[in-house]
Amino acid sequence: MTQRMHPAAALGPSPAFAEPVVVGKPWTPDRGRLLALIGDVLDSGRLSNGGPAVTELERRVADLHGVRHCVAVCNGTIALELALRAACLTGEVVLPSFTFVATAHAVRRAGLVPVFADVDPVTHNLDANAVERVITARTSAILGVHLWGRACDVAALAGVARRNGLQLLFDAAHAFGCSHRGRMIGTFGRAEAFSFHATKFFHTVEGGAVLTDDDEIAESVQRQRNFGFGPSGEALIVGGNAKLNEISATVGLSQLDSLEQLAAANRRRYELYRQGLRDIPGISVVEYSLAERLNYHYLAVEVDPQETGLDRDALVDILLAENVIARPYFSPPCHLMPAYRGCSTRGLEETERLSRRTVALPTGPAMSADDIHLVCDIVGAAAELAGRNGGPSGRHADRKLGRSGSFAS
Repeated sequence: MTQRMHPAAALGPSPAFAEPVVVGKPWTPDRGRLLALIGDVLDSGRLSNGGPAVTELERRVADLHGVRHCVAVCNGTIALELALRAACLTGEVVLPSFTFVATAHAVRRAGLVPVFADVDPVTHNLDANAVERVITARTSAILGVHLWGRACDVAALAGVARRNGLQLLFDAAHAFGCSHRGRMIGTFGRAEAFSFHATKFFHTVEGGAVLTDDDEIAESVQRQRNFGFGPSGEALIVGGNAKLNEISATVGLSQLDSLEQLAAANRRRYELYRQGLRDIPGISVVEYSLAERLNYHYLAVEVDPQETGLDRDALVDILLAENVIARPYFSPPCHLMPAYRGCSTRGLEETERLSRRTVALPTGPAMSADDIHLVCDIVGAAAELAGRNGGPSGRHADRKLGRSGSFAS
């Protein structure tokens, strides 16, 4: 536990936190439970190739999300790529640019052309009207992203897909164990891809999965992950080695019975942040719907520089100086990265605005209530200091941040 400090001390000569606090610090499962499961795998002598641990993980994840098929693979990016390939798409895929770049990479690696559409300024998810504006004769699919674990407007995107004869898939990397209108994410579109990376709410250290009710998609992903082999042992399609191993599967199995407690703890931390930041001008916490099942894994904040008195990057600099390893999300957005500069960039105003304003703050099991209060104190003190210094500031303004956490001329 970190000792509480008065807000005035948060921008002093020494960092407020003696050790860095980070976004996405992995949740370590119960060691006894995990070691017992690993022992079972070692005793079995089967470490990969669809052993009992992977099979059980797939069954339990499918049951949790109410879907017929869960196909576990080595990571979330590959899960999305294999789902896109299984859908037999061609040409262009419409997706948001306000997402982790792996979403766009999966599209490109599947031999498809990413076309970026703008997002809704409130939900941060793909805007159905913006999608419709960028559809061409070459478009074959829409790829939504359930950002922060909050579902896309599935009905609106499905309507656009239906009217234009397109397939609909989702990147659900943030949305393990989350619901939309009472129905679990993982059951929408032709397929949804999940990440089980160590920084996610549920993890297998490295891993991912495709969830689907579509038998053809499931069969294709199963073959692709294992060199294209069919039941006869012959390669029926071109595939690769994308299998999840048994040890990684045990990491996931050791967590499944604790997910409700973890989500409840995440929600308590979320509420502490909401309370601690609500009176700071220009700081708004991304809201979650209390009507849905959610994992509350991300604490995302928008910074309005006109109200706060400093821009997002200046706030991030202050937090870093205090050993709070906050992360700008998603900055730059995909379409401004060198790998995607040749793609269409029309009509992405909200994406670019959010990419300048959004930051994720540390949360999760490693953060105590006192830690969260201290982070909120730092944000409040930074805003107060910026106000005294005369308004917005940042890396490109006349003032710059010194390593001590105070503004230097």
